[in-house]
Amino acid sequence: MDARFLGISELAEIPSVAVVVDVMRAFTVAAWAFARGAEKIVLAGSPDEALALKARHPDWVALKDGAPAPGFDTVNSPGLLRTADLGGRTVVQKTTAGTVGALAVKEAQLVLCASFVVARATARLLREHGSDRVTFVVTGEDGQADEDLACAQYIAGRAAGAATDAAPFLRRAAASRAAAELAQGVRQGVHPDDVALCLELDRFPFAMVAALEGPLMVLRPRTVPSPAHSIPV
Repeated sequence: MDARFLGISELAEIPSVAVVVDVMRAFTVAAWAFARGAEKIVLAGSPDEALALKARHPDWVALKDGAPAPGFDTVNSPGLLRTADLGGRTVVQKTTAGTVGALAVKEAQLVLCASFVVARATARLLREHGSDRVTFVVTGEDGQADEDLACAQYIAGRAAGAATDAAPFLRRAAASRAAAELAQGVRQGVHPDDVALCLELDRFPFAMVAALEGPLMVLRPRTVPSPAHSIPV
């Protein structure tokens, strides 16, 4: 598999297959939302779009980066979301990097949104799809976020069938600037457990597939069974 690792600003063309990685915290939060029962997640392009969607659908749950804000129900924190009851709900998510990256490749044939908590399932889906060339969109810090790059490289190795040890990649993520900022309270809307939750490998058995549904980019979970009589991925 030919894997490319690009920041959002480096996307010169629409890839055929894109894996958009945001470990801390957008796509860890998204996975937790599905685990808490959410039916789908609408990826908003701006806070105003998120609020407009919420106004049209008062039963939807709107979340954003940073501190709580009027009109939003919660913030982009896995530690705060993990006890929420989202059974059958639609979540509207707007973040600084993750949702921006997904919307930048919305025309791709296959868009997966990923973090460590869904790494194995994401790699399995890539192998199932038979993708020869995959673009990994490293969303944080203009493509330099080491937690996102480490996760992308780990998934790429697993998707290629390599027996990849996760430990070095998780150590890189734990030592990243994003992890330090979350741990030190530099960022707002943070729970003390956020970093640990973002570093849980394969917590959930599903990948997350984003696709256009009318004018909206919608994220949904997809469980990928382990192939029988094959090397675990």
